[in-house]
Amino acid sequence: MSADRQRLEPERHWTWRGGPAWGPIAQGWRVGNLVFVGGQVALDEHGQVIAPGDIETQPREVYRNIERVLAEAGATLADVVKITSYLVWDGEPSGPAFDEFWVRMATVRASFFGADGPSGTGVVVRALVYPGLVIEVEAIAVLG
Repeated sequence: MSADRQRLEPERHWTWRGGPAWGPIAQGWRVGNLVFVGGQVALDEHGQVIAPGDIETQPREVYRNIERVLAEAGATLADVVKITSYLVWDGEPSGPAFDEFWVRMATVRASFFGADGPSGTGVVVRALVYPGLVIEVEAIAVLG
C-alpha cells in the first residue's frame, strides 16, 4: 500500500453482524488529502441496531461514527465537503409527515455542522441493510 493511502478503522467501531466474513470493506480511506467515509449507520460494535426507527437518535450516532472515522485520518466534520444521506421512508416523499421526518433529521444534522456545512444529497429508499435502520450517511472530506 502506498504511503499516501491509509485504511481507516476506528477501534471498537460498529461492525456488520457477519463481521469479517462480509468481506474486506473499510470504514473509510484517506488518499492523499482526501478522506472517504463509507456509509455510516447506527449499529453498535456487535452489529445491533441502535434506536430502531428513531430519526433523531440514529443520525446523532451516524454523525458521531463519521467523526470517529475522520479522526483516524486527522480530520473533523469541518473538513467535510460532501455528504450523501439515505433515508428510509415507505410513503411518498412529500406532505406534512415526510416534512416533519426530514426536519427532525435535518435539525440533528445541523447541530454537527457549522454555518458552512457540506454540500449534500438526500436519497429516499425503502430499506437499508438491517430492519430498524432509518438513515445511512457517507462523507467526503478534504484536508489542508
